[in-house]
Amino acid sequence: MKKKIIMMLGFSVALTMNSCTNLEENLIGDITSDINVEGITIPGEQGGGGIMGAAYASLRDAGTANHGGYYSIQELTTDEMVIAAKGGDWFDGGILIQLHQHEYDPTHAFINGTWSQNYSAINTVNEVLERDDLDANTISQARVLRAYYYWRLMDLYGSVKIVTEAAGDPPQASRQEVFDFVETEILEALDISAVSAGMDLTNSPLGTDNNSYSINQYGALGILAKVYLNAEVYSGTARWAEAAAAADYIINGGVYALCGDGCEVDNLGKRPDVATDPDILSGYAAVFAPNNDGNPEHIFVANFDEVTGPNMNFSQMNLHYSSQFTWNLQSQPWNGYATLEEFYNSYEDGDARKANNFIVGDQLDFGGSAILDYASDDESLVLSYNPSINEIFPNSQREGGARPGKFSFQQLGRDNMNNDYPIVRLGDIHLVRGEAMARDAGNWNMSLNDVNMIRARAGVSALSTIDAEGFLAERGREMFQECSRRTDMIRFDAYNDAWWEKAASDAHYNIFPIPNDQITASGGSLTQNPGY
Repeated sequence: MKKKIIMMLGFSVALTMNSCTNLEENLIGDITSDINVEGITIPGEQGGGGIMGAAYASLRDAGTANHGGYYSIQELTTDEMVIAAKGGDWFDGGILIQLHQHEYDPTHAFINGTWSQNYSAINTVNEVLERDDLDANTISQARVLRAYYYWRLMDLYGSVKIVTEAAGDPPQASRQEVFDFVETEILEALDISAVSAGMDLTNSPLGTDNNSYSINQYGALGILAKVYLNAEVYSGTARWAEAAAAADYIINGGVYALCGDGCEVDNLGKRPDVATDPDILSGYAAVFAPNNDGNPEHIFVANFDEVTGPNMNFSQMNLHYSSQFTWNLQSQPWNGYATLEEFYNSYEDGDARKANNFIVGDQLDFGGSAILDYASDDESLVLSYNPSINEIFPNSQREGGARPGKFSFQQLGRDNMNNDYPIVRLGDIHLVRGEAMARDAGNWNMSLNDVNMIRARAGVSALSTIDAEGFLAERGREMFQECSRRTDMIRFDAYNDAWWEKAASDAHYNIFPIPNDQITASGGSLTQNPGY
C-alpha cells in the first residue's frame, strides 16, 4: 500500500531512555506527500485496521523489535548479541551484563517489562473477542494471535496465568496446561483435531488470503509448527511428526516462495555518491528491507511504519553515534547492540547473509567521505566497526563489534523504522521442516534438502552431511536477529554453554523468573520458578 510521509516542521525533544535517546515529537504541521531527494525515495505507509487493527498493532507494542522487552531478552541472553559497558555508557546498573552472563533475577526490569507487554497485548486481543459483532474468521484470527502471545509466555516463563477475559484473574497454569491451551486454540481455528500429512483445512474459517498483516491458515500452521518443534522442551513429549507435517503443508501450498533471483526492491539506503552501494537489494536482503511489504516469503509479519506503526528502533539501538551521517538519520544512534565475534565468524566469506546481516569496517558518510569519531578510544579517528570486542566491562571500545544490519536502514530514516518484522516466513519454515524430519527419523542428513535450499539462496555451496551442531549453526546464520536464538539454543541443549565473557550457566536459567512485581501484584497467586 502507498505510504504518506510526514515531514516534521517542528518538534520538541524529551530524553527518556536510561542510556540512550528517545524522542517524543509534537507535530506542529505536516506535509503529506511522497518525497524524492536527489534519487532517495522514501517508501509509503502500510495497511492495517478494521476490528483486528488494535490487536495486530499490539505486536509492535509487545517488545517485538525494540529495546527493553521481548527482543532484548531473546537476543542478549544468547551468543548472537551483547551490549557492552562503554565506560559510563550502557552499564545501566549491570542489567545488560546480567542478561549476557545469565545472572538475571526476579527484579530484572526487562524481564518484568516483557511480561507486562505481552499480557497487555493479550488483554487487547481479549477485548476484541468480547465484542458481539465478530464473524468466524475474525474470532479465529484473534484466538491464534492470543495463542501466539501465550507461546511467548510459555517459552519465556513456563507456568503462567491463562487469561481469556479482559477482567479475568485465573489461577496459575502449569507449562503443560499452557501448551495444551495454545495447541487447542490453533487447532480449533484451523477446524482440525490434529495436524497430519493428509489434513483437510477446507472448513477452517481462517481462509487462505495472502495478506501477511493478518493470520491465515498458513500463518496459524507456521506458529503451531514452531510450537511443536519445541514441544519436548515444554511438555516432555516430542511432536516432530506434527511439526514436519505443518511445515510441509505450508511449503507445498504454493502460496509463498523463497525470495531469490528476481525478488528485489530498491535500495532505500543507497548513497548516490558511494559507488559500492547497490541500486537494488535482492534475495535475502529484500526480505528484511525498509520496503519489504508484500515480500513473497512473508507469511505473517508485524507491520512497522515510521509514522503510523512505531517501535522498531534498530537504527538507534545498533549504530554508533556517528553513523547518523551514513544514512542522514533524524537522530543520533545510541551505540548499543553488537554481534559477538565468534558468531560473526561462523559465516563463510561469500555468504550473502554475512554481507547483509552485519556492518563492519570503515564507515563513510553520505558523500563517500570517512566518518570520524572524535572521541575515539582506539588508534584511529576513522569510525570503523571491528568484529572483535575487547571486553564486556568496564571499558568496551566504542567501535567494537560488528553491528546488526539485517533489517537495513534507509536514507532520512526516523527513530522508528519501516521494515516489516517476520513472525512466520518461509525460510524459517524450511528449517523447521528439515529439523523436524531429521529428529523424527533420528538422522540429521534428512534435513539437508531444506538446509541446502537455504544455503543456495545465500550463495554458499551445498552440504553433503550435517549433524546437530552444524544444523544449529546453520539455523543461527539464517535466523539472526529474528528472536529465535534463545529458543533454538535451549532446544539444542546449548543455552547453558560458555561463550565470550560468559561462563557455563545452570539449567534453571532456561526459564526466566516470574517477576517479583507480578508476584506482588497477584497477591501471592503466582509462584516463583525453581532456582530463583
